[in-house]
Amino acid sequence: MPARNDALKDRLSRYREITISVTGRKSGRIISIPVWFVFEDDKLYLLPVKGSDTQWYKNALNNPMIRIAARGAETEAKVAPLKDAKQVSTVVEKFRAKYGANDVKKYYSKFDVAVLARIH
Repeated sequence: MPARNDALKDRLSRYREITISVTGRKSGRIISIPVWFVFEDDKLYLLPVKGSDTQWYKNALNNPMIRIAARGAETEAKVAPLKDAKQVSTVVEKFRAKYGANDVKKYYSKFDVAVLARIH
């Protein structure tokens, strides 16, 4: 198990996009979507593109166990919503630093929540 997460951490440090899989809160089906992320000190930050209106975010609130996949390496993690404005702002700044303020502005429309997953 640790070796798998080492491979995942290596990919998280090098890639710009991962796939997360959540369980649909109504359908119960597994739904996979590509997302941007920031990975720092075993913490994986996700920023829903439409904030709290984002479907995968609503699904993760209902069932916080998600699958994280990065080019062949994957793990399951429990996510926690970040709703405090200061915490969300910090995550938004991390995304701007990684992806550029213009792209964050172009793709993200609401900044009221973020999501944290710990990768051990």
